[in-house]
Order: sequence, then C-alpha cells, then structure tokens
Amino acid sequence: MTINLNPSDKALVPFVSVDNMMRLIHHVGIEPMLRGLADYIEADFKRWELFDKTPRVASHSAEGVIELMPTSDGEVYGFKYVNGHPKNTKDGLQTVTAFGLLADVGTGYPVLLSEMTMLTAMRTAATSGLVARYLAPRGADTMAMIGSGAQSEFQSLAMKAICGLKTVRLYDIDPAAVEKARRNLEGTGLNVVACKSAEESMEGAQIITTCTADKQYATILTDNMVGSGVHINAIGGDCPGKTELAPGVLHRSDIFVEYPPQTRIEGEIQQLAEDHPVTEMWEVMSGLKPGRSSDKQITLFDSVGFAIEDFSALRFVRDRIAGTDLYFDLDLLADPDDPRDLFGMLQRAKG
Repeated sequence: MTINLNPSDKALVPFVSVDNMMRLIHHVGIEPMLRGLADYIEADFKRWELFDKTPRVASHSAEGVIELMPTSDGEVYGFKYVNGHPKNTKDGLQTVTAFGLLADVGTGYPVLLSEMTMLTAMRTAATSGLVARYLAPRGADTMAMIGSGAQSEFQSLAMKAICGLKTVRLYDIDPAAVEKARRNLEGTGLNVVACKSAEESMEGAQIITTCTADKQYATILTDNMVGSGVHINAIGGDCPGKTELAPGVLHRSDIFVEYPPQTRIEGEIQQLAEDHPVTEMWEVMSGLKPGRSSDKQITLFDSVGFAIEDFSALRFVRDRIAGTDLYFDLDLLADPDDPRDLFGMLQRAKG
C-alpha cells in the first residue's frame, strides 16, 4: 500500500521569507509601502478599543532583551518575537531581529508566518511618519536624524513619503554610520546633510528624531538643544533603563504615547512621575483629543513600539501577498486523517 505523506492544504501556512519580504517591498515600492503601512496602522488605531492590549512580555539580560508582543482584535490573533541586543553589531549581527504570526481566533490555526526584521523597520518608520503627520508643525520639511544606524534611512524616507520631508540632517558618534546613511539616501529626492555634532543637526529642523542603540540612560538631547515649536520623535528608548532625552525636555513637552502601561516602563517617561499626563495617539487619531494646538508647542512622541502596529503590518502583508508568488507554503501543522489519531499519523510516517 502506498501512503501519501504530502501535506494537505490544512497543514500549510503561508510564509514570507526575508528574500520575499524584500521582493514585496520593491514590488509595492518603498515609499508607497510606507504610506500603506501607515494607513493600516491608522485604521487599527481608530478601532483601538477592540484590541486585547498588554505590555510586551520581556526577558532582560545584561546583553539585551527578548520580547513577545501579542494582541488580538477578536477575529485575528497576532504576535511578534523580537530582540534588542545593541552589542550585536560588533560581531556582525543585527541589533534587532524579529518574526511574527497571524492566526484565526475561531480555530487557532495560523494563517501567516513572516520575517519581521525588515518589516519592523518599515512599520517603525511608518508609525513615526503617521504620528508626525498629526503632531509636526505645519509645513515641516527638515529633520534632524540623531543616530545613523539601521533605522535612519527608513525614518527619513517615511517622513518624506508621509509628511513631505525635504531635508534630513544626519548625526552619529560614528562618522562611518553617517556616511553609510548619506550614501544609502542618495537618489531618493532628499537633501542629505552630514553633520559633525548633534547641535549642528538641529539647525533649521522642525522635526527631531533620536534613534540610538545603547542600553543605558543617556542624554542625546539636552534641554538647551530644543527650541519651541518642534516635534520630537524619540524612538531609541524602548526598555527599562534606556533613555535619550534630558528630563527638562520632557517637562517642556506635550507627550504622546502608544500604550501608557508599556511606555511608563520602557519609554522616556520612565524618568517621570507615574501620574505625569500623557495623551494616547489613538485618541488623537480618533478625534477625541487634540494633537498639536499651537505653533510654539513642543510635541514629543515617546515611541516604544506596540503590538497593534505589528498586527497592522502583518495584515498589510497578508493582503498584499494574496495572488502573488511572494511567499511559499510551509508545512507547519499536523493534519492527521482522524484529528484524534495523531499517534497513528506518526506511525504511518515510518513508511
């Protein structure tokens, strides 16, 4: 008797590899995909109350952190696995790697498995651009980009695609990183200025993005570096004990966050009192709370990344790969002829 051990359709889960994710990004276009991701994130923020919400589950070590980020809208469940290890680059490794999954709540069966190292870079930038569209000064066209690591080009292009940024002023303590980012942004339509100090990068900037990697309390922005009327996009602080802004900057700013129970643990506001007022971005996007209200106001997006943004990004990917060759089916789930006879399936596999 011949036994067919080819997996059934029920055993197969669409899988998007790194190679296919890059193909997808170029198929859609980098800037159109950043705008598309922003649209999906905005749509999910506007239905915020439907989602399960919990601070990410983090396992900290001296070297870094490994985290799980789960959420569900009641119909689809999603999670992301992500690490943050700042010293990895010294060994030729990425600081951040990630993968994620969507599943059908009704059956518990996964419906998508995807790399998320590349996708997280895209969704982080898309979130920054989306928030800046609500909070940055009207007509803002120049950004100081402090930190020229893996996220800097994505941030710059997202601000261009979503907010109309024209000039990015780059600074990093490592001149080679600045040169890398400058070279990568050639031909994108951005005016790129390499700066020799953080203070120099501030000249004429209406948006200030900080994105550094060291897992420690740091002061990337001092109080005297920040003038009135700017929007600060603080994305480097994302775990306990890691910050970038001087407390004085926080006290002068109106602070906007994703999910306060997580941000108070991981964000810049870990430096402040537990009851320091903040505004949740879903409230701004839903029209329940104001965003920027004056020309002189300093707005601060204390961004740590939240599971709903990853959920949105995975939804975007699932929709865009349908009917394409940008994924392959992964034999991930056992599917015995009789659901009660898993052991029998194992025995028959001996051939």
